[in-house]
Amino acid sequence: MKSSLTLEQKYDYYERSVQNAEGEVSFMKDEFKRIYKRSPSIFREDFCGTGAMSCEWVKGDKNARSFGIDLDPEPIKIGKVRHYSKLSSAEQKRVQYLEKNVMTVKTPPVDVVCAFNFSYFIFKKRSEMLRYFKAVRKSLKKDSIFFLDIFAGPESQKLITDVKKMKNLTYYWECQKFNPFTHDCLFAIHFRDAKGKKHKNVFTYEWRFWTMPEIRDILSEAGFSKTVVYWEGDDEDGNGDGVFTPAENAENCDAWVSYIAAFRD
Repeated sequence: MKSSLTLEQKYDYYERSVQNAEGEVSFMKDEFKRIYKRSPSIFREDFCGTGAMSCEWVKGDKNARSFGIDLDPEPIKIGKVRHYSKLSSAEQKRVQYLEKNVMTVKTPPVDVVCAFNFSYFIFKKRSEMLRYFKAVRKSLKKDSIFFLDIFAGPESQKLITDVKKMKNLTYYWECQKFNPFTHDCLFAIHFRDAKGKKHKNVFTYEWRFWTMPEIRDILSEAGFSKTVVYWEGDDEDGNGDGVFTPAENAENCDAWVSYIAAFRD
């Protein structure tokens, strides 16, 4: 059944529930500067959706440029209204949306590429993932970083629904299918609005559920010199505190999200 949400509501709910463009851009810029002792300038956001991070990237830095890459024209159209239109004219000149395939898109060499919201899970074959990672590496300058996020934990492979309540909105993340033999999976996002109406399957994702060791191995095979995992710390209640630091060992928890940085020397 088609959702009755408008496109503006659809992407507003999504961004309020799962995105923090300002925080993620700050994280990538800070880590890059900490490692290389200089600020990154050119950014590529793969599977960019509305391009919230691409627009955030150019704020406050006249040397910053960004490219938002996505095959789907719908979020790009909404993103130009939600984010691009709110930039200054000078900032807009330094942002470019490209309705292209991340496998074949051509941009100038960049300092940072990111693939967030687990979007690269769309590649189900190892050969496809390797080809994508090689394409990313080819797009990067010397001394640059490819950032990805990844999720896992025992509960993430169970047919359950995670619920998050916010002001005037409830977000549902549901695992609807999981094949233990192939790791083919189906996830869906539902919302309940301020009036109590539930909107089901607003977003659905048919993925392969990749594991951390698999992804790091393929990144290495693609030619990245090393990978670093950023693990989230705990607050006083044992929940994630939003602070991600490099780690090579951690206590497994029911469900977790981490970042991976892959380096091109």
